[in-house]
Amino acid sequence: MKLLILSLSLVAFGCNASKKSSAVDIMPDGSKVVVDSLPVCVKVLIEKMKSEVVTTPPRKIYSYIYLGKKVFYVPALCCDNFSDLYNDSCRLMGHPDGGITGKGDGKIKDFEIAKAEGKLLWEDTRK
Repeated sequence: MKLLILSLSLVAFGCNASKKSSAVDIMPDGSKVVVDSLPVCVKVLIEKMKSEVVTTPPRKIYSYIYLGKKVFYVPALCCDNFSDLYNDSCRLMGHPDGGITGKGDGKIKDFEIAKAEGKLLWEDTRK
């Protein structure tokens, strides 16, 4: 049921980057999200991750500037899984790394060298 509500929230809110949060958000579990602006869809992604099982390493979301625009990077959980890179409207751009080769899906080959201003936005602190 919780996942259904989160899915509906994502549909209802979309990834409207114009709806931003304050500089420090306190999530329902007490963790802090420290950013200057956070799209609603990133908050929905955080809530979705928190509704899933706790992982080792913990789930994380980073922001970067890539080709002059803010993007959101979600590292792969393990091994041969892809990482995800979302644009500032939370549309999946591709997978810059991970997979069997470790080089992602090939759509964003320059991400590692072109990214700038990396900032950890959120880390799952559950045990």
